[in-house]
Amino acid sequence: MNYRKLSYLVLLLVAILSAVSIYFASQLRFDYNFDNFFPKGDPDLAYYFDYREKFGNDNDYILIGLDNQGKSIFQKNFLTKVDSLSSFMMRQPHVESVLSPTTVKSPVIEQFGYFEIPYLHTSEPERYTQDSINIYSSRELIGTLFSEDATAISLFVQTTDNLSKEASDTLITALNQKLEQLDLKEHHVAGKALAQSVFVEKMKIELAIFMSASIVLVIFFLWITFRTAWGVLVPLVVVLLSVVWGMGVMGLFNKPIDLMTVLLPTIMFVVGMSDVIHIMSRYVTEIGNGMEKLPALKITLKEVGMATLLTSFTTAVGFLTLLTTAIVPIRNFGLYTAISIGLAFILAFTVLPAILLLIKKPNPVRARRVSLSWPILLRTMLRYVLVHPKAILASSAAVILISLLGISQIKVDTTLLEDLGDDDPIIQDFNYFEQKFSGVRPFEMHLIAADGHTMYDLEVLEEISKIEEYLYGTYGLNFISSPATVVKTLNRAQNGGLQEYYSLPENTRQLQSIKRRLQAYKNRSELRSLVTANASEGRLTGKMKDIGSAQATILNDSLESYISQNINPTLLKTHFTGSALLMDKNNAYVTSNMMQGLLIAFAVIAVIVGLIFRSLRMVVISLIPNIIPLLMIGGLMGFMGINMTVSVSIIFTIAFGIAVDDTIHFLSKLKLELVSGKSLPYAIKRSFISAGKAIIITSCILVAGFMTLVLSTFDATYYVGLFVSLTLVFAVVADLFLLPVLVLLFYKHPKKN
Repeated sequence: MNYRKLSYLVLLLVAILSAVSIYFASQLRFDYNFDNFFPKGDPDLAYYFDYREKFGNDNDYILIGLDNQGKSIFQKNFLTKVDSLSSFMMRQPHVESVLSPTTVKSPVIEQFGYFEIPYLHTSEPERYTQDSINIYSSRELIGTLFSEDATAISLFVQTTDNLSKEASDTLITALNQKLEQLDLKEHHVAGKALAQSVFVEKMKIELAIFMSASIVLVIFFLWITFRTAWGVLVPLVVVLLSVVWGMGVMGLFNKPIDLMTVLLPTIMFVVGMSDVIHIMSRYVTEIGNGMEKLPALKITLKEVGMATLLTSFTTAVGFLTLLTTAIVPIRNFGLYTAISIGLAFILAFTVLPAILLLIKKPNPVRARRVSLSWPILLRTMLRYVLVHPKAILASSAAVILISLLGISQIKVDTTLLEDLGDDDPIIQDFNYFEQKFSGVRPFEMHLIAADGHTMYDLEVLEEISKIEEYLYGTYGLNFISSPATVVKTLNRAQNGGLQEYYSLPENTRQLQSIKRRLQAYKNRSELRSLVTANASEGRLTGKMKDIGSAQATILNDSLESYISQNINPTLLKTHFTGSALLMDKNNAYVTSNMMQGLLIAFAVIAVIVGLIFRSLRMVVISLIPNIIPLLMIGGLMGFMGINMTVSVSIIFTIAFGIAVDDTIHFLSKLKLELVSGKSLPYAIKRSFISAGKAIIITSCILVAGFMTLVLSTFDATYYVGLFVSLTLVFAVVADLFLLPVLVLLFYKHPKKN
């Protein structure tokens, strides 16, 4: 066979496919759609979408907080600027309504007509004193539009449903320009439009940073390992091609780059390097032993090929277990990373041999010199292992016990913006609304009038009012709007706008005049967002502090208990819904999904090792060095007080799928040595020295690559980088120190007859 012609043919085919991949990769777009993070297939999600069709989205808004720098808000200059901003925002495209302290009014209904009296008379400072008294005696305004200490105000801007990234960017840009023009120095903005705009920009920047840092680090380690230009460039070309192919597949299937898949290029770059390093390392060793290119490649592919196939398979399985989750971005991340790992394997065993055959043969003397120091280091390490087996076992047992103690302290909890660090400007603005106002966590409850009743029946309104009082007093909800609040507002309007009449009417006769007024208002957007046209269904909505999913679950359970005991189901039925509830439900899946994924990965590894050694004992031996690093990571999380969230939970399956590669390489080499008739101690020695070099090199590159992710401002990405890196460090220590001890002490190699 003419291997040179075959090599050219392979490279030509790869070049064509790479050009196609580049085309599709160039079509990729960045996306951060909050809806994608809801648990798909959950009945509550279908219910929420139906609810949203009737009443609108609960997170399509922008909150603008304006602080008068510690001074009272009742100053004409400040309030004039606020009023100007309110008018400006109302004129913007994609803005449906603006609720502002300078435009909010108290309706008054008299026999001569309907009036709306502003709470704030912006242009009349002499009325500010009375205005402040009226405002701070109205519970619905405090903590919503006006801060309790009267030093800050908040604007609530309702945007159109599902605002696109481009529209969000335009709106936020216009807002920032107006804030600068008005010289409103201390301002804070929160909401979906801002988050969507900022998150996408962050992803673009971080993708460039991660890839650049990874390339620099990999070049450094390749130079340290091979000390030649070809030893750096050849692996780099192969791995970059695997990244391009992986991104091309995403582009082919029109999958956007989101908060999870933004990690794919970096992960592929370092994981794909593992296959290449094992091939290159063995090839250089054979060249150093005096072999020619073709025989050296044949031996390399024969001895490394099966082990590399198995490690690629196990790593892919680790990512494929993410398909067990109900969250689409995580599922896409797992699927396309697994596909990319398969492509990286194909490229490593086609492009790499083709290039090595076509380029000049490495200098055997230099190749031998590069490999010379490794046997000395590895023999020293092996000597320590053989001399101190009991100490290694005792240390491992102690690590397990300490780790289990740490794991017992882990809490399953999440907040709305868990992926951003405390120093992020978005989080700081978010915290401002938590401290000064009602918070930004949305609350949604579907209200359904029982058969024969409507939302405007007095007895139904009384049931809703009871729920509101519980939510205000016990649950911690603010900024409540519901059919009952509408009726209370109109009842106050019919009684001269006096605050003491902010209550439900005392009898049906008084309610009738309010219902006639409501009939005239039925087409107003603020009413349509709270009550359906036939008044059979309603919405109770509000804002609260972001207390976290764990505390929210407790509060929801208490609320359900209150409703079951105090609300008459023959008058009113209720149903929790909303985006916050669905995000909380994600966390309910965390533990089960993580355990399910790990069990699948464990089963796959067990089958592979079982097929190699046909020994149940060896299956157990192989799993122990890979379970311990996971326990150590769990223990560290517990001691560091890191909550188990959706984004953190995926670390375990990713880490296991990658870390187990070292075990597979070691045991595959051990099997080859045993089959050739070597004794168990000698086979372990040969495997340790032969596979140990590649294990250490690839682990260093993997750790360095994943550590670049700690540069991220997203907590999820940061923790993936930190804890996967630590897992790999712990795993290589376990594979080179604990695994040989376990094999020597507990594996009984069947003797040949």
